[in-house]
Amino acid sequence: MSRSNPDNRRVVVTGLGVVSSLGIGWQEFWKNLLAGKSGISKITTFDTSKYDRHYGGEVKNFDPTKFISQRKISRLGRASQMAIAASKLAVKDAHLNLSDVKGPRSGVCIGTTMGEPQIMEMVDEKSFKKGNKLEYDFNSSLAYPASSIANHVANYLKFEAMNTVFSTACSSGNYAIARAYDLIRTGKCDFMLAGGSDALSRIAFTGFGRLYAMAPEKCCPFDRNRKGMILGEGAGILFLESLETAKKRRVPIYAEIIGYGMSCDAYHMSEPKVEGVVKALNKALGNSIVELSDVDYISAHGTGTMENDEAESIAINRVFGKKTKNIPVSATKSMLGHTMGAAATFGAIACCLAIKNRKIPPTINHGQDDPKCAIDCVPNVSRKHTVEIALNNSQAFGGNNACVAWKA
Repeated sequence: MSRSNPDNRRVVVTGLGVVSSLGIGWQEFWKNLLAGKSGISKITTFDTSKYDRHYGGEVKNFDPTKFISQRKISRLGRASQMAIAASKLAVKDAHLNLSDVKGPRSGVCIGTTMGEPQIMEMVDEKSFKKGNKLEYDFNSSLAYPASSIANHVANYLKFEAMNTVFSTACSSGNYAIARAYDLIRTGKCDFMLAGGSDALSRIAFTGFGRLYAMAPEKCCPFDRNRKGMILGEGAGILFLESLETAKKRRVPIYAEIIGYGMSCDAYHMSEPKVEGVVKALNKALGNSIVELSDVDYISAHGTGTMENDEAESIAINRVFGKKTKNIPVSATKSMLGHTMGAAATFGAIACCLAIKNRKIPPTINHGQDDPKCAIDCVPNVSRKHTVEIALNNSQAFGGNNACVAWKA
């Protein structure tokens, strides 16, 4: 967790892979993010006519056959398909062929909230049409378990060291990145694919709806009149390696991971606790040996719900005090929706690209400041800003908080 041990290897990001409602590939994703474009639209994946909400961050232009052989697609759920696609994009972006990195020193860490629930929805639908007669489906049994996402990525790309799925809800992507960082830092692996993936499903849509957490049409983080979150989907994957191997390969580096902090306060299933968020932030700063004045940008969890945004804002103010006013804090969920297990990874990618390009994405749909959210949320318009140190914040059900620190 800390860089204080001189024997620790430094870990850097050399590849980014994105499948999102704002585009496929990090270039389109970043262009639309900076432009403040919304990826929210009416959901077409399933019929929402019986719901009182109809919008989501749906990936509408994803063609899995561009990344996966047609023969194998039938055995993969949508989250696995997107994770494989994002992983292949990340490897390519790292200027590598799969043959260069596959093997026993390469691994996969994936975060997810829901796994592959649409597989079970499909099985249930078939069963219902047959008079509730459930028939064994071999392909579905392989595709359904949440652990299958990392398995499928590892098998398809031949990353043989280990594969792990984290399911700490909305912070899963940060947990996956932190684990991958530790594996490279301590010399257990040389290359890691780390990130998150989740697909829209009726189960998720129904669950968040019953929590009365979803906004009607748009997500407005930190706005005084915010009405809740918008559900989204997608996959974000980072290719990680040691600084030493990156230098040997003479490839561009997006950013360095310098530490992370986690907390699990178990305070409430869905309501965040300020103290838990504070603890994760302080651990990330302490373990990365970063002073408060060093932080140039925070990629916020920023869901658009009243409780989450207020708790996160209060936590940031408690940690940074008067310095808070000098730190831009933006929420990508205003454009992507809440992509669940992929959410923290999209935040991480935003940090990497902000560091690399000296620009910060905005928080769109901002109309009126909320005095309870006393932060600079970069309202509506992206901003030129030199970022040397960035924090990627994530909060999750059950108080599973995680923050990862990034350095230029």
